[in-house]
Amino acid sequence: MSAKVAPHLSFALKVAFALGTAAESITFIGATFLMIFYNQVLGLPPAEVGAALSVGLFVNAVFDPLVGSWSDRTRSRFGRRHPFMFGAIVPVALCFYLAFSPPSTLGPTGLLVWLAVTNTLLLQVMTIFHTPHLALGGEMSSDYLERSSVMAHNTFMMFVGDTVATLLTLRVFFAPAPNLPNGALDPARYPAFAIAIPLIVAAILFASAWWTRSTIPLVSAPAAGAGSLSLRSFAGDVRRALANRNYLVLLFALLFFSLMTGVRNGLALYVGSYFWRLDNNQLSWYVLGNLGGYLLAAAVVKPLHAHLDKRWTGFLAAVVYAVVPAVPVLLGYWRVLTPATPGLLAILIAFLVFQHAPYSLLTTTIRSALADIADENELRFGLRQEGVLYSVRTFFQRIDSALGTAFAGMVLGLVAFPDKARPGEVPWPVLGGLALAYAAATLPGLFAALFYGTMRVTRETYEATRDALAAAEARPPAPAPAAASGA
Repeated sequence: MSAKVAPHLSFALKVAFALGTAAESITFIGATFLMIFYNQVLGLPPAEVGAALSVGLFVNAVFDPLVGSWSDRTRSRFGRRHPFMFGAIVPVALCFYLAFSPPSTLGPTGLLVWLAVTNTLLLQVMTIFHTPHLALGGEMSSDYLERSSVMAHNTFMMFVGDTVATLLTLRVFFAPAPNLPNGALDPARYPAFAIAIPLIVAAILFASAWWTRSTIPLVSAPAAGAGSLSLRSFAGDVRRALANRNYLVLLFALLFFSLMTGVRNGLALYVGSYFWRLDNNQLSWYVLGNLGGYLLAAAVVKPLHAHLDKRWTGFLAAVVYAVVPAVPVLLGYWRVLTPATPGLLAILIAFLVFQHAPYSLLTTTIRSALADIADENELRFGLRQEGVLYSVRTFFQRIDSALGTAFAGMVLGLVAFPDKARPGEVPWPVLGGLALAYAAATLPGLFAALFYGTMRVTRETYEATRDALAAAEARPPAPAPAAASGA
């Protein structure tokens, strides 16, 4: 059924919804320290740590669409999204704590198994919240630009979560000491971190679920005729989602985009700490670049969607996001920039503005376009599938992120990055290899941009679909056939 919510939503409701993404950002920023914790603190080989982390992403790739289909078909007095959102809160906090709290009696193999299992569970329980939560955002409004506004708030709260997590990790839990510029290399810092972060995340997740309860009677109803979840119904849901040409284009774009971000995210802490030799206090100033980028994106996303539509906004954002992050690293490789360059931190922050602005634009654009694609599938199949559409997208994203994470671990192994290394002591050939690998991730990002440019989600297609849906709803139901004589 179509969303009943008025097209213009209150600011408070948009923020309440978006809080869930802030909590997700804090969780995943915190989880990025798993690589450096298990590699540099506990001394496990980086390639093996990357492989252990990627296991969870592969499992999550299958679990995501299952949760989406289950959510679409759920009937309860709490709607079809909120039971999952409330149910995930405690498991998320517990799994995060366990991931950073391995038993001290475990050997190297035991630690890898512990990492693989706890990280896998963390990703699954985050899916239980995140997939229904995104689906809720996709069905909160039926207006073309208001959908962009909902997702712009959501993306901006992603920045808020990133900022909170960055400041907490780099300036509080892992603040530099006189003899240790990267406090994340100190094993004594992790117990407090492993308790505080999940408590903060749980509180924010609860606030988002609680303050969006007003949407339950308005949008959270399963499609008419939707049965309970089964293997057959699940397969049908996925098949209908994949039958949409625009959706397939988005998936192929996401495959390449996630490969790029997976590699870069896995190497980001190493580049900042070892290549640029910034301490954690300096790295925390990156939030200024993030803020500038997200504010810029929030200001221009609706005008861009109104004048360029979502297709060309996504294309341009993907090109800029693929290219800009590689520029300062290549300048560092060619020694144009060095750790001794005056104003280096300010230069890097300026590049970050033009890194996070296109990322924010792209994220908002795609999540808004998915709501339009849900309209197309409702017109074609008579079912709204926000849960499946957002989750099957994540299926492919998780697969490629798994590969990206594994590649990041392989890169660290190939360049022979030393265990328990100190900034300033890593040889230049190792750092040069690290920089080239980070920059090479641009290539799959450019392939992603080409696919985004072929997407056919425009204001015209949206209006045609909404008009057809309105006509179908106004059409009287066909009379039941008369009983046959002698029946």
